[in-house]
Amino acid sequence: MREYLFVMVVAAAITFLTTPLVRWLAVRTGAMTAVRDRDVHVVPIPRLGGVAILLGFLGAVLLAWRLPFLGGHVQGRAAAESVFSDGRMTGVVVGAVLVCLVGAVDDVRELDWLTKLAGQVLAAGIMAYQGLQLLSVPVFGQTVLPLAVMIALTILVVVVTTNAVNFVDGLDGLAAGIVGIAALTFFVYSYVVSMSYNPPNVFSSATLISAALVGCCAGFLPHNFHPARLFMGDSGALLLGLLLAAATISMTSLDPTQVGMAAGRSTEVLAWLPLVLPLAILSLPLLDVVLAVVRRTRAGIRPWHPDAHHLHHRMLRAGHSHPHAVLLLYLWAAIVSVGVLAVAMFDGWAPVIAVAAAVLVASFLTFSRRSSLRRPTL
Repeated sequence: MREYLFVMVVAAAITFLTTPLVRWLAVRTGAMTAVRDRDVHVVPIPRLGGVAILLGFLGAVLLAWRLPFLGGHVQGRAAAESVFSDGRMTGVVVGAVLVCLVGAVDDVRELDWLTKLAGQVLAAGIMAYQGLQLLSVPVFGQTVLPLAVMIALTILVVVVTTNAVNFVDGLDGLAAGIVGIAALTFFVYSYVVSMSYNPPNVFSSATLISAALVGCCAGFLPHNFHPARLFMGDSGALLLGLLLAAATISMTSLDPTQVGMAAGRSTEVLAWLPLVLPLAILSLPLLDVVLAVVRRTRAGIRPWHPDAHHLHHRMLRAGHSHPHAVLLLYLWAAIVSVGVLAVAMFDGWAPVIAVAAAVLVASFLTFSRRSSLRRPTL
């Protein structure tokens, strides 16, 4: 655990310290977000924040490679016993650099949607080629599908996740906060499961990626929360989505039969959780994507055409201030992700009752009539 916490701190520190430099670079290169009708900011804001996030992630991975347990440098242990023993982490690093580069070019020059999609597919394909693939699905037991199908599903998961995060990046600090909450939840889950192996397995790429992702989001948020001094841009949104997808995919290599008494749960629960938990964690962004596609299709416009009717826009129009809307969406993300994890990992009614109570509180805070429904100052 100490090495993972060290990774978090280093990722946060590097991201936090490099963000002002990236902001200066964004201003110099003209990577500025202009004010459009659908936007909530009122002055142009620099973007390109994904570059700082990438630097934080790369620094964290480099540190992990040099640490005794994560890097496999413990005397008496085989060098192969580490998260770097195969090509999966290499694939994640290359994919992260590629998708951040595509997003950075878009932040500066605005690429068309097809070029960005091609970059996402290529990054996902590189990860799959290096061994980071959806290895099995828990249908009729652990079903291993043909390699081509698994690679296609891997690419689909990456593309959907990256675009879901990109969709939710509409308010200051929203995407970084939600992804940070998601990564922290997934870190706890993957760490508990990996330590439940007999013997415990500390060499988990999912746990490492999640830990680094938590640190990157924590380091970027002070610069990105309202009023934001720098947007993450597509370079950040696509990068965060890819890393979250990578952590999810790496957990599907779990063999539930090798897991010990992980909170007393059955192997079926442990087999399904790597697939169900990410869906729960990303339920808000995914819901926003589905509603946007349906809304735009019914209106006769292209599904990827932007508008001002996302969930966060609706909350602003309902009278919530900018920070209040973001904090409420944080709350919902935490309730869903932590709630699913708690209900799945623990027996009894206590987790269910706690989640139900949290939902009632969040619903009251979200839907209660505010004293003033005037459009808030942004």
